[in-house]
Amino acid sequence: MTTTIGDGTGPTAQDVTELILRIFRLNGALLAAGDRLVGELGLTSARWQLLGGIADQENPLSVAQLARKIGVTRQAVQRIANELEAGGVIAFRANPRHKRAQLIELTTLGRRLFERSMKLQRPWAAALGRDLTASQISEACATLEALFVALDHTAMAGTGSGTAFGKRPEQDG
Repeated sequence: MTTTIGDGTGPTAQDVTELILRIFRLNGALLAAGDRLVGELGLTSARWQLLGGIADQENPLSVAQLARKIGVTRQAVQRIANELEAGGVIAFRANPRHKRAQLIELTTLGRRLFERSMKLQRPWAAALGRDLTASQISEACATLEALFVALDHTAMAGTGSGTAFGKRPEQDG
C-alpha cells in the first residue's frame, strides 16, 4: 500500500523513504571519500568535520554547542576533541558563562591543518559539481533544509524522533 502525505498531491511515504535511504548512502560515501581526501594529513572525516565546525565560528563554542552545530553527539565531540587536544590541534579554554563547559578553539597547528584540508577539498568539490547546475545544487539544498524542518516539526509534535539533538544548530544561542 502506498501512503500519501498531506492532500495526496505531494510525495508518498515511499518517496520520502527512498530519499532518506539515498541520503544515508551518500553520507557513507562522503565520509569514506573525506577519509581518503584528508587521510594524508592525519585526519579522518570526523576530525575534519569538527575542525570545520570550530573554524567557521567567530566565537569559540562549547562541546555541546559544537555537537549541535555539526549534528553529532556531545560524547562523540568530546572524544574527538580530547584526541585533537592531545595532538596540539585544538585547545580548551575557560568559558566565562559556564564553569564546567570549556570552549574549544583551534591552535596555530589546527588552523594550518584545516587550511591544508580545505586546499584539498576545493578542487575535489569542484570536480564533484562539474556535471551539476547551480539550480540543481540550490534545489538539493532547499530540499534537504525542508526535510530538516519537517524532522524538527515531528519532534515538536511528538510524532517522531525529530532531530537527534533537539535544536537546529542555528537555534543554539
